[in-house]
Amino acid sequence: MKREILISGSPRETRVAILEDDRLVELLVDRPDARRSVGDIYLGKVEAILPGIQAAFVNIGAEKSAFLHASDLIESEDEDEENGGDSGNGEGEGEGDEEGEGNGAEGERGGNGGGRRGRAGGRRRLPSVADELKRGELKIVQVTKEPIGTKGPRVTAQVSLAGRFLVYMPFASKVGVSRKIDNREQRAKLRELVSKLVPKNSGGWIIRTVAEDLTEQSCKREIDHLYSQWQKIKRKAAPARSPVLLQREASLIRGITRDLFSDKVDSLLVDAKLLHNEITQYLKAIDPELLGRVHLYRHETPLFDEYDIEAEIRALFKARVELPSGGYIIIQPTEALISIDVNTGRYTGKKDPESTILKTNLDAAREVARQLRLRDIGGIIVVDFIDMESRSNRDKVLQELRAHLGRDRARTKAFAVSELGLIEMTRQRVRPSLWQSMTAECPTCNGTGRVFRPEVVVRRMERSLKRVGAEHKEHQLAVRLHPE
Repeated sequence: MKREILISGSPRETRVAILEDDRLVELLVDRPDARRSVGDIYLGKVEAILPGIQAAFVNIGAEKSAFLHASDLIESEDEDEENGGDSGNGEGEGEGDEEGEGNGAEGERGGNGGGRRGRAGGRRRLPSVADELKRGELKIVQVTKEPIGTKGPRVTAQVSLAGRFLVYMPFASKVGVSRKIDNREQRAKLRELVSKLVPKNSGGWIIRTVAEDLTEQSCKREIDHLYSQWQKIKRKAAPARSPVLLQREASLIRGITRDLFSDKVDSLLVDAKLLHNEITQYLKAIDPELLGRVHLYRHETPLFDEYDIEAEIRALFKARVELPSGGYIIIQPTEALISIDVNTGRYTGKKDPESTILKTNLDAAREVARQLRLRDIGGIIVVDFIDMESRSNRDKVLQELRAHLGRDRARTKAFAVSELGLIEMTRQRVRPSLWQSMTAECPTCNGTGRVFRPEVVVRRMERSLKRVGAEHKEHQLAVRLHPE
């Protein structure tokens, strides 16, 4: 599969587009006025303990108190997990099926700290939150989910620090290997190498997928760096008597470079010289062999226009998505869940109705997985595929959906087709969706519609002016704006 990363930077925002076989599959946006917090590490103060829901609220100095569940107080049982959240800035975090303990790309998709911890009522026996925490206690925590709506951020006490090859978990105890490294001899060799080099009783370590050919020198350098990073965090926390930020997660650009840019990516194209310099300097330190794949885009036509990405981004805010077969899907957010309806549209096929429906449903399964990544939709999702009589055909659609969900850096789970022909699924929600972060309730219709936020309109206008400047040579332009 051909993979490319495109980065477009300006003083007001940085946008990252991830392409697979020339198709946009993921969009990350970072703005100075709306900095992400996933992956940030704080010394928090326990404000309230709620035994009834096995949780506590922790003051980290933010507008709203952070939520800490009992499942986030203990080490994950799976020693071979690496976070699959977003990159940089907490975008994860991480790569498709490298789940669990790490920081990985933001993820923020890279993202940090938010491994799989389990839930109350799961197979793990959870500690009593009242026994583990005391009101007024100071505790080091890491943000795993952005504030969304009326809810504050979610945090974990299982802190993790991500490097290029390793993820360090000071409060864990095991050395694990990413599931994507499936060669038994290689797994054993890497585990032995890391176990030999890490400081005694230093905590847990996860070996990431990109470390498949890790040398002892690179391994030792990263272990020393991550361990030193943790010592600095502890030293900063020691004298504090109130909530304080101990460490910010890496910038979006550094997180993307660390977590997503590997020998599996054909090229990284960036249109801002400062960002290009930041990326090349960072790569010189962590993986100089990839420098030849980084290119500075110099053409007058804006980078995202050159690759027809702007049109795709505009389409992300429409409910209707066309399918290659002529069918379409309708994506509708609600308070409780996201509903996705599949329709054949103008496609009637040349064979029997069941074959027509199967083709439309398979197209829809692929597009649903892509749209969830693109729109960064999380939570509960219900997909209403077109009814099929054949059980084997229903299984084919489910398998196709799961196969394409497997490319997602966020954790996803699709359940079997229900009696009503619905597929229920969940997708890890780390931050507000693209729809939530870039639009607001329409003031005219009081929320039945959505409009772009003023700051989004300004950035779109700037890009339009740049586009006009590249295509035409007018010296004066008139810009008309709504009074509000």
